[in-house]
Amino acid sequence: MSESAEKTRAVPAAGTGVPAPGRWLALAVLVLAVLLVAVDATVLGLATPFLSEDLRPSGTQLLWIGDVYSFVIAGLLVSMGSLGDRIGRKKLLLTGAVAFGAVSALNAYATSPELMIVARALLGIAGATLMPSTLALIRNIFHDPKERSLAVGIWGAMASAGAAVGPVVGGFLLGHFWWGSVFLINLPVMVVLVVVGIKLLPESRDPSPGPWDLGSVALSLIGIVGVVYTIKEAAAHGMRWDIAAAGVIGVLALLWFVRRQLRLPAPLLDMRLFHHRGFSGAVLADLLTILGLSGLVFFLSQFLQLVQGRGPLEAGLAELPAAVGAVTAGLLAGKVARRYSVRGVVAGGLGAIAVSLAVLIWLHGDMPYPILGAVLLVVGTGAGFSFTVTADVILSSVPKEQAGAASAVSETAYELGAALGIALLGSIVTGVYRGFGVPDGVPGSAVADAHESLGGAVESAATLPPEKGAALLASAQDAFTEGLRFAAAAGAAVLFATAVAAWFLLRGQRLEDAPADH
Repeated sequence: MSESAEKTRAVPAAGTGVPAPGRWLALAVLVLAVLLVAVDATVLGLATPFLSEDLRPSGTQLLWIGDVYSFVIAGLLVSMGSLGDRIGRKKLLLTGAVAFGAVSALNAYATSPELMIVARALLGIAGATLMPSTLALIRNIFHDPKERSLAVGIWGAMASAGAAVGPVVGGFLLGHFWWGSVFLINLPVMVVLVVVGIKLLPESRDPSPGPWDLGSVALSLIGIVGVVYTIKEAAAHGMRWDIAAAGVIGVLALLWFVRRQLRLPAPLLDMRLFHHRGFSGAVLADLLTILGLSGLVFFLSQFLQLVQGRGPLEAGLAELPAAVGAVTAGLLAGKVARRYSVRGVVAGGLGAIAVSLAVLIWLHGDMPYPILGAVLLVVGTGAGFSFTVTADVILSSVPKEQAGAASAVSETAYELGAALGIALLGSIVTGVYRGFGVPDGVPGSAVADAHESLGGAVESAATLPPEKGAALLASAQDAFTEGLRFAAAAGAAVLFATAVAAWFLLRGQRLEDAPADH
């Protein structure tokens, strides 16, 4: 860490120009943005069965609807984080909030799978302007290390609260309105964010940012989308020459991006950030953690509704223990990491998630809810500890002028992990699911629909004689559950490996005013 960076970090809270009550009110506005993004991500999984019945997407289109948002947002986060450092994080945040609300309406009224995929991609562009700005503004508003740890904890807790509010509110809406209504809940949140944010949020930017390099923007987008697309398509359909070509183009674009950043006097992303072992370790931990979790999260709502037969609201309430654990752990994480050690809290949290996922290897359709609820509680608690502490490490590793770029790297790791997780683990679930046997005498069209998705199987079963319909649905449900078991096993292996890596990479890392590892 440079001497200038250390001086920047040492500025007292009063130096932000935001008085004490105003800092916390500004934080309240920032967490509204986080809430908005988290709610949107969770309601999609809950609405998927209804969306499938209405729009009738193929299995591949359904995966695209789930992960194109993450593809686009991952490809643009670094660029948007750097743009916020240049034009002002408040300006970018409020512009993104307006766009996010407008595109949410387009998602709500999509009339075909293709339009829904486009709408999700546009939402990713808008989301990329929101996410880096929230963490970067926290870095610039809260200079006191302990205050910042608490602020980051609240930020993470509200993201988890959004994950809880989304299914419950979404479940209520799905019980009374059409599936598109779950996206319209973004609009009132956006209105409050913009109106209050104009008054309360301080503007901050890099005082000498240099130009925004459009060549780097294009390279980062082409590189990340190309690599993720290749992994997704290869996992789903096997490697073909066109898929391999996309991967090669993506890798070359990323290599060119890195080389360009090392040469530019004012790079889009300062590659020297990765020389800090704590920064690199925290980013890697975030990426692999969400990779191991995202496949489960994406398919869990379908399991609760289409396998266990819960209504949308009941399914949303069933997922609450994860959010309760994450909120509680997020608020305590900074204090616990200071008392013990950063690597102990992060590695311990990741290990707890791995053990919980391993329990789901014995998942079955009649699994009692107390077991599933306990698993979700431990997963949420482990994630709350690890994500909050790694976010704090990432923010405290850089000078405040580069907060947007650092936050963007953190969020890129999260979104890239989500996209890869849905692609890889989702492909495991889909691959296992499509192999289920079909009772004799079922028409070919019904078989094809049933093999596309579990929602298709439910619809096909309803058109058949009761005995054959029940047999088809039971076979499909068993295959879906078996796919989830395989995905849980893969996720547990990833999380165990990540816990070990975090233990070594975060050795000696500490939060400010925290005891070092011994």
